[in-house]
Amino acid sequence: MPSRVPSLRMLRSFFTDGSLDSLGTSEDARSKRHSTSDLSDIPFSAVRKEGWLHCKQILTKKGKAEDREDMLAWIKVIRENSKAEGEDPGFASQALINKKLNDYRKVSPAGAKPDSSPKGSRGLGIRAEFLKQTGTSTPRSPRQDAAVTKDESSSQKAPWGINIMKKNKKSAPRAFGVRLEDCQPAPDNKNVPLIVEACCRVVEDRGLEYMGIYRVPGNNAVVSSLQEQLNKGVTEINLQDERWQDLNVISSLLKSFFRKLPEPLFTDDKYNDFIEANRIEDASERMRTLRKLIRDLPGHYYETLKFLVGHLKTIADHSEKNKMEPRNLALVFGPTLVRTSEDNMTDMVTHMPDRYKIVETLIQHSDWFFSDKEDKGEKVSPAPP
Repeated sequence: MPSRVPSLRMLRSFFTDGSLDSLGTSEDARSKRHSTSDLSDIPFSAVRKEGWLHCKQILTKKGKAEDREDMLAWIKVIRENSKAEGEDPGFASQALINKKLNDYRKVSPAGAKPDSSPKGSRGLGIRAEFLKQTGTSTPRSPRQDAAVTKDESSSQKAPWGINIMKKNKKSAPRAFGVRLEDCQPAPDNKNVPLIVEACCRVVEDRGLEYMGIYRVPGNNAVVSSLQEQLNKGVTEINLQDERWQDLNVISSLLKSFFRKLPEPLFTDDKYNDFIEANRIEDASERMRTLRKLIRDLPGHYYETLKFLVGHLKTIADHSEKNKMEPRNLALVFGPTLVRTSEDNMTDMVTHMPDRYKIVETLIQHSDWFFSDKEDKGEKVSPAPP
């Protein structure tokens, strides 16, 4: 065990009080050293009872330490003596620390800046070693305790906030008044809206022989009710719902969907090209140009047009029963499909025959217009007359 104890100069940054200033001169002078056995005669209870200043003056007369190791040796002896007497070193050291800190606050001037000298930072290191050996935590001010309490309460609230984020799942998209790519997709074809597939399925299952299908309007109130339900974002449609049993309601719902598209099925940027292509005099050239324009449509628009025209072709194949030939279907769907997003009265009047003719041509030659032979590298058959 070291034979020297730490100097009072090294203790000043930890056990600082106003009385140490008067001892500055005596501490600068060297005094006679003493052994650890001399320190063992001073129990820790005496330090707590008589006060640090009293014991410090006695030790000053005996001598002082010169380095950090002697300081730690002194602390160790005091701690062992306190254990021998059955005292609680953690409680005693904590009480002594609190007492010296309170004394220091009383004598320190308000607003004094903390000591940033090397001697002060060295003292803080000794204080940390002392607290580590005695198993005592560093005392905290009420402001620090409040900050810790606030941090703990924030950490407790974190899981609650995360749960809220998990619960707010993204709802299904609307069905009406949104672009095709933003609609809820059908399970069998991701490029076709769910509402389009559902309406066409209902009509093909129960209305192929229904006279005047798509020409007779459905009840407006029921159509509006279904629109509101679908606009709430549904991922599945209950076709057993009573409102889905009326074929005229379902056919009106499908027409309303295409009428409310912000970007028409034939798209705004290609609308004039389709009108001009339909007016080409040479029949073969007209068909090839229309086919090229259709193939150039964006993915969602091409697939939806292909699906819808195939459905209308199925309806027209049963025209002997339902009386809906390709021309009659074109009169219903022409103005709804072939249009611009900002349709005006002039275009409606001057382009109406073209709109009818384009839809009628697509229904009559749907297999040729939407053939996938070109995608497979096969030669496309000549344009029909």
